[in-house]
Formats: sequence, structure tokens, C-alpha cells
Amino acid sequence: MTSLAPHVPIPKHGVDYRGKVVLAPMVRSGELPSRLLALKYGADLVWGPETVDRSLIGCTRHANPHLQTVDFTRPTANGVSQSHIDQLPPEQRHQSLIYRIHPARESARLVFQLGTSRPDTAVAAAKLVARDVAGIDVNSGCPKPFSMKGGMGAALLKDPDRLCAILRALVTEVGQVYEIGISVKIRILETAEETRALVERLVKTGITGLTVHCRTTPMRPRERAIRQQLRMIAGVCREAGIACVMNGDVESREHAQALMEEFGVDGAMIATAAEKNPSCFRTKEEGKLLDWREVVGEYVKTALEVHNKWGNTKYLLGQMIPGKQSAYRPVTQSKSYEDVVKALELETLIDMARDVDQALQIRPRESKAESKKRPNEVPNLMGDVKRSKENTSDTSEATDSSEGKLQVFSTTITPSRSSVPALTI
Repeated sequence: MTSLAPHVPIPKHGVDYRGKVVLAPMVRSGELPSRLLALKYGADLVWGPETVDRSLIGCTRHANPHLQTVDFTRPTANGVSQSHIDQLPPEQRHQSLIYRIHPARESARLVFQLGTSRPDTAVAAAKLVARDVAGIDVNSGCPKPFSMKGGMGAALLKDPDRLCAILRALVTEVGQVYEIGISVKIRILETAEETRALVERLVKTGITGLTVHCRTTPMRPRERAIRQQLRMIAGVCREAGIACVMNGDVESREHAQALMEEFGVDGAMIATAAEKNPSCFRTKEEGKLLDWREVVGEYVKTALEVHNKWGNTKYLLGQMIPGKQSAYRPVTQSKSYEDVVKALELETLIDMARDVDQALQIRPRESKAESKKRPNEVPNLMGDVKRSKENTSDTSEATDSSEGKLQVFSTTITPSRSSVPALTI
């Protein structure tokens, strides 16, 4: 909905959230291949998964020419003391991948969501990624105990002084310096009066956008979104010249546009529907949702192109393939990219799948007879633990990152003929 009020200026390298239908920040479903696929099918902008500031601080930024990505990595202990790691030459240090961006395909449309509880750590983390993204968004809605006990997420809704201090610091020390926008994502409070008071403070911090998740902190995704406060929130934002984006039970681009018109908001986020089938971003003219087989094929191809974490790929496939389809069981029981490609009969991707399995040290499913024929190997205990964790199906509900687990996990990068030897510190 177009506003007659003067808009807050959008920084040179930032993006205006107005008129946009975007991918919501989701744990698991906000990783690189999911973002790229959402953009392919028409998402105007994409939010990455919430990343806690402490997990990013200390990372090194690497250009990855093999994948054409920018990787943020840090040394990982793997049971070895930090003092021992510090004595190793850079080429012998294992690296954990914290965040991966594809500049050519997403940077100008990527918003980095930050989990934080302090202005200083928020600024330190945001500075690391600021030149590679179009905006920094502060998550102040995650209701999980880990987040709230750390003073992050929804805990910030109860401490508006701290939240405003974080936003002002990011605007001054990151937004103005790198010429990108700073925004915030909140939940509605118990009463409209409380929500109004909070939003009126937030829009005065220098932010360019505010997203409201139409649920209170105790609510879960299965509970219907509450939209009664939306018009009021949109009005406060409009008076301040700030873009207002809604989130909660948005099913498609057409549905998003109808809600934007009905409630007077500037944009809308799609979460669960995009996780199941990202072609929900297509316009009405482009047609209905694409068949799951086509979407899954594109997802697997994209995941292979960017060497996506195997466990994440497997989880997403479990969400995208309907449970009653014959492919569901073999895919969810697969142990490698090669297994998945075979199960889905994606013959053209078999060589790429084998290369990526080798690069990520993933072993395909094998029979007992095949296992016995394999030459004796010196056990790689850490590798076996890693494979065990990655091959364990995660069936917990994927939610927008203001409701899900925090993004603090990582992937170990080890040199191979298919990986990039330059990823060292």
C-alpha cells in the first residue's frame, strides 16, 4: 500500500521493503540453496537464518572461487585444545563454516538476521558481513529458552531500552558506514497499547523497516496468527516513514498481496509455505504451484552447486516431498547425495553428487556385503561422529527463526580434490 508520508531514505546499498513479498528467516529453511531457490521462483528479498553474534565474531571472510561464494569460517577444535590449534600452520587447521553467501545470485537481495543481546557484539558481528548483504535485521521475537536466557530474541521485547540501544548502535556504526539498512523483527505484545508503545520507540532509532510476526511470544506456529493489531502497527510505521512487513500464515504471493491491501502493510513474509514449495512466490500470471518433483529436482541441483550441508539438504527434502509419495521413504532414509539422486532418478546429477559426497566426506548407503568388501580403513573417529550426526533424520518442526533453534551449528570443511584449498586462516 502506497503511503503519502515521507519515507525514511533507503541507503545506497540497502533495499526498500515496500511492495515486497519475501522469504522469512527460518532455521534450516533459510540456508543458501533455499534462498537461491526462493529467488529463482520470484521472492523479492530473502532473509537468512538467525545467526547469533557470538558465533560470527572471530570468523574470517573467504572468497571461495570454486563455489563462487563468500564463506565465513572459524577454526574448530574437534576435541583438540585451542593452544594446540594455534600452533598448527593455517593449512592444517580444520575450518567450520558459519555462513555462506552467493554474491552474484543473492547479495543485493539478502537480509542478514542477527541474534544479539548487546550493542557492542551486535556491531562487531554485523561489520563482518555488512559489505556482502543488503541489510541487517535484529531478531527480537525468538521465544526459545536458550535465546531468552541469553537476553536475545523475545527477551528484548521486555527490555525496549536495550533493544533500542542495539538498533541505534547498528544504524550509526554499521548502517551509515556501509550504507545498508537496519531493521527489526518483533512479535505483537499482549495488548495493542503495549505494542504501540514499543513500535513508537523502535521507529525513532533510525531503522528503515520493521517486521511484525502476528503472534505473541507464547504462541506457536500451529496457532492461528492474530492480525487485529496490524493496521495500528502499519499506521505507526507509516507516520514515521518506516516500511512495515507482516509475517504469519501467509500462503502465497497472491495471498500476501491481498493481506497487504487489507491491512495497509508494505510487505509480507512467507515461511512454512515456502519451506514446503518455494514456487509459492510465483505470480498469478505464472500459474499455480509447480509439481513437487520439479521443485525438488531444482533444490537438489542447487544444494549440490553450493555444497550444502548434507543434514540440512536431507531435512528440507523431507519437508518438500509429500509423505505419501513413493520417493519419500528412500529419500528420508538416504545417507548421501548419491543416494538421493538415485532415489529421485536424477541421473544427470549423479557425477556431481559423487563429487560433493567426496568433498563433504559423506559415504553413500552400502549393503553389508559391500561393507565387507571395502578394504580395512583406519577409523576416523571425528569423521564417523560427524557422519552419524549428519545422517540422523531431524524431524523436528522447522519454523521461522524467531521460533526455532538458533543458528550456531557449523560444518567442518576439509580439503579434497573437489573442495577449495584456500579456505584457511
